[in-house]
This record gives sequence, structure tokens and C-alpha cells, in this order.
Amino acid sequence: MSKLTVENVSFVYSAGTPFEVRALDGVSVNIESNRITGIIGHTGSGKSTLVQMFNGLIRPTEGRILLDGEDIWADAKKISAIRYRVGLVMQYPEYQLFEETVEADIAYGPKNMGLDEAEIAKRVIESAKFVGLDEESLKKSPFDLSGGQKRRAAIAGIMAMRPEVLVLDEPSAGLDPAGKKSIFEGIRNYAEATGAAVIIVSHSMDDMAKYCEDIIVMSHSKVAMTGKRNEIFSRGDELEAIGLGVPQMTYLVRLLAQKGIDLPQDIFTVEDAEAAITELFGGAQ
Repeated sequence: MSKLTVENVSFVYSAGTPFEVRALDGVSVNIESNRITGIIGHTGSGKSTLVQMFNGLIRPTEGRILLDGEDIWADAKKISAIRYRVGLVMQYPEYQLFEETVEADIAYGPKNMGLDEAEIAKRVIESAKFVGLDEESLKKSPFDLSGGQKRRAAIAGIMAMRPEVLVLDEPSAGLDPAGKKSIFEGIRNYAEATGAAVIIVSHSMDDMAKYCEDIIVMSHSKVAMTGKRNEIFSRGDELEAIGLGVPQMTYLVRLLAQKGIDLPQDIFTVEDAEAAITELFGGAQ
């Protein structure tokens, strides 16, 4: 059974008015535990609306969202409990930091869950480690941190609730390469340690290729394709036809092929390219 199932979901903004917009149209996808799933799509494709449904922030106009096979809206009074199980990190979550210390900010969610002080303290330390924040940073005001550290603190606050599904909407937006790498490594650490289903929304094909195992492609409010990373990025012509693309390394491999350097076509990351080039030239002296 899939951890999270989207079953024929549609959503209409401003229904019945001249401003009516169908943001999602008959979307069905499955999200598995112990996997990192990427959602890609052009602006306005419906991906952000979709992820806001995963924890009940938005209710489908039609269709169902199932968590462990149960409709999350079966009892609307219990929807707040779903938000502890499905953690959603919106774009620029650092703007939501508000406590006096980073430690208190990360502890905010676990406290609302009614956990005891020992468990809260344990979760704060573990979550900080996931995202690479040291204990010294925990004692600081969140407003004294760098932009990348603020982002990590905000993500740690969601991780501290130990969601079974962790959803991140553009988690590396606006960060430099070092900050981006740190964020994604923290997300990977959480996924590996907890076995959670992790979902990442991003415009970056390179990030999706490097960190995700499964990919969902959205286009014009519908699912255009789903599959494993290699399956999706091997369909470069189709991706380009809907206004997307493939990772930069894939374009480089195409150029090398034109120069007579024959590399496999399923190269999507620097690591893929390094392995292929080493194999091709490894015997050269």
C-alpha cells in the first residue's frame, strides 16, 4: 500500500465566479515510504496546490487524499492531527521563525503535540543534526543566523514533529550552491533515518536528478508522467515539449556525443558522468 495516495483529485479556485480557475484536474499519484519523490512542472502547473492538499491545508473539490489508505477528510474535525503526520515546509519557511531562540523554535511543534520535555529536547537535538545546525546555533536568536541557517532551522522545526510524510516546496530557493547542498543533504539524512516518504517540489532538474528517486511531472493541472528518475529524464524530448528540460549534465553528454565521445545516454548528474568517464577512460595511461 502506498503511504500517500492522490485519487482522482481536482481543485477549483473561485468556483462559480468569473475568476474560476481549475488548478488540478483529475490528478492521481502514489507516494511511497522510504523514497524521495520529486514534483516538477512549469509555473501554474498545479504542483504547489497539489502539495498543499497532502496535509489538508486545501481540501479537494473532487477526489480523495489517502494516508495509509484512509481518507484524510473522513472526519474534518481530525484534520489537525494529519498535519503532525504530514509535515509541509512552504517556500521561504524562515519567514515563519518567531521564537527567542532557535532551540525554542524547533521545539514549538513537538510542544503542541503534547510531548514531554525529555522527548522534546531529544527531537530538537536530532532534528538540528539532520540539517547540520550545531548546539551553539540552537542558543542563538533565529534572527542572528545567516539565510541558509534560518532555512535549516525552519526545516528542522518540521522534522522535529517526525512526520511520516515530509513535503518541501522549493526548499533551496534563493540559496547559494553551498546552502543548497546543505539543505538537500539534511533532507536526505532525515529520509534515511526515519524511512519517511519525502516529497520535494523544485524547478531545478539538476536537484531532482541528484536527490530524488521518483519523479512526478505536472503540466496544465494534470499529471503528464510519473516514474523513476532515469525513466523520466530519458524522455527529454517530451519534457522539453511541455516547457521543462533535462539536467545540465544530460545536455553536456549530448554535446560530447557530437564530438565523438560516446557516453551512455542515461547520465543525469555529475556523479553519473564521473562514473561513466572513469569507466570509458579508466584504462588510459
